[in-house]
Amino acid sequence: MNRKIGLLVFAGLWVAAQAQGATVNVDLGQGGAPISKYIYGQFIEHLGRCIYGGIWAEMLEDRKFYYPVTGEAPAWTMFKPGMRSWDGEGHPYELLTSSPWMILGDKKSVSMVTEDSYVGEHTPRINLPGNGRPGGLFQERLGLVDGKEYVGRIVLAGASGAAPIEVSLVWGGGATDRQTVTIDRLGRTYAKFPLRFTARGGTDNGRLEIVSRGKGHFFVGTVSLMPADNLLGWRADTVALLKQLNSPVYRWPGGNFVSGYDWKDGLGDPDRRPPRKNPAWKGIEHNDVGLHEFLELCREINAEAFIAVNTGQGGIEAAAEEIEYVNGDADTPMGRLRARNGHPEPYGVKWWAIGNEMYGDWQLGHMPLEEYVKKHNRVVDAMRKVDPDFEPIAVGSMGPWSEQMLKTCANHMSLISEHLYWQDRDDVVSHVSQIAARIREVADAHRGYRKRLSSLAGKDIRIAMDEWNYWYGPNEYGELGVRYFLQDALGAAVGLHEFFRNSDIYFMANYAQTVNVIGAIKTTKTQAELETTGLVLKLYRQRFGEVPVRVTGDFRPLDVAAAVSADRTALTVAVVNPTDDVQSVTLKLTGGRLTGRGQKWTLTGPNKWSHNAPGKPRQVDIVQSPVAATAARQDVVPLSVTLYSCFLR
Repeated sequence: MNRKIGLLVFAGLWVAAQAQGATVNVDLGQGGAPISKYIYGQFIEHLGRCIYGGIWAEMLEDRKFYYPVTGEAPAWTMFKPGMRSWDGEGHPYELLTSSPWMILGDKKSVSMVTEDSYVGEHTPRINLPGNGRPGGLFQERLGLVDGKEYVGRIVLAGASGAAPIEVSLVWGGGATDRQTVTIDRLGRTYAKFPLRFTARGGTDNGRLEIVSRGKGHFFVGTVSLMPADNLLGWRADTVALLKQLNSPVYRWPGGNFVSGYDWKDGLGDPDRRPPRKNPAWKGIEHNDVGLHEFLELCREINAEAFIAVNTGQGGIEAAAEEIEYVNGDADTPMGRLRARNGHPEPYGVKWWAIGNEMYGDWQLGHMPLEEYVKKHNRVVDAMRKVDPDFEPIAVGSMGPWSEQMLKTCANHMSLISEHLYWQDRDDVVSHVSQIAARIREVADAHRGYRKRLSSLAGKDIRIAMDEWNYWYGPNEYGELGVRYFLQDALGAAVGLHEFFRNSDIYFMANYAQTVNVIGAIKTTKTQAELETTGLVLKLYRQRFGEVPVRVTGDFRPLDVAAAVSADRTALTVAVVNPTDDVQSVTLKLTGGRLTGRGQKWTLTGPNKWSHNAPGKPRQVDIVQSPVAATAARQDVVPLSVTLYSCFLR
């Protein structure tokens, strides 16, 4: 099969058709509502390895000893859903269900002390044999890179005779395959000690040891270890990819998680924040990432924050206090607390989700619709007393729920959310087209509400599709950490096209989720990579236009969208070819002429199952090449997304 990447038409640009060729009509005189930048939004949740093990740089599991240290081997839930394994590279999903800390020495030497525990319910006490033999704790399965620096801290207390404590980073089995930080003195009160190491070997099974050969006992309050190149606690490699995505807005902290989350658990000294069972998902919520950390990440990647408040198990007062903490002046009660926690100036967060999926009986605090609309209005009223200018985004779900919310709460929302997920289909054309069909169905339903509901008269309440994605396949990157393929990239592009075609009704969309958990980025212990869907989001955010223009013609099964720049000096046409055949295309342009040379960007791979993985050569990537504005009919390669851009005159 000829996979040569052709030009396409620019004299009327180019574009899409069936094997025999077809014409795409682009009318520059027929434009839609400008495409909101918020269509390129993202969503991160405290779930699986999205934040911990994905974006957050902490390397140690259970650093605050949520699980009791027993000396037994760590227990992991390991399973692989009954889906096909495409290439034999799949790894079972692993979830820690007991302490990852092992005991060095007699297993009976460690007890969990509940009285005056440093953080959480208990703290490990290590009783030393006193005969010069070592006693302590260690954790394995750490990913280390040769020559890389690592920093951290340890909180210790104990008998003076237990000193010195040796904290070692180990990367091999030899006597010299380690580096040790020695802590010479201990006291009865807890103290923090800095750690710094340089690994002289690479491994996926590094180890951190905390050892004493002294007498008496000592306590380990908590420990932390991160790569030294972390950015305010966030992984440098993952953050670099977030910057490539260039999303304008991030939704946080959930998702189902938020309906059982107490936001105050994420304030203050991270070492003193209590570890909890994740209220909605599996595993532990370490509370190392709270409001301050999230807002610092947004600042680092130049994105706006979109914070969800707990309207499940959370109350009205908690929501009002949270927005006051984030946006209130330093002389307000919560503003003073924020200032004491290191940020005197208000953050000025505009976007706030009022709950998550409260229509579902899986949601913590779920209640009947007739009760929830009252709670929604009361929460928004309380938050407006604190910040009259904030933008509330209501929980929606196409059908009776969204309709009743719009009837009863229209004066208490700026946008209304919808969520859409899709499964695999047997053929790529169906796999891709299902996304457009559902996005269009939701848009049409909301247009119907606007016609029928008097509560919407004079209002422009648009949709925030603040969760959308494919969701199927093996969990290879932690809980819900499914891999994505070339066919999913094509579907993500078609989803964007449908948002563009309905720019009058869609104001925001948040790809769910950004990292590992059904994510656009995947990580291992030491590396990060853009998924096929992440490459699509990056490409359109960088290259697509801002004002959609009308595209007509029978070019199925291709999908085509076009837009001009805000100043109308450039045109971009995007073509998705979900077939295994080269498609011949010709563009007919009315209302303007193309000039000079343009550029095209083509995303493709060998087959529909092609994918990217951290640390391995990309199977799917973007190739840029020039294209002439005077070119005539050209070809679009199979299984591809291609964007063409040229100046107008």
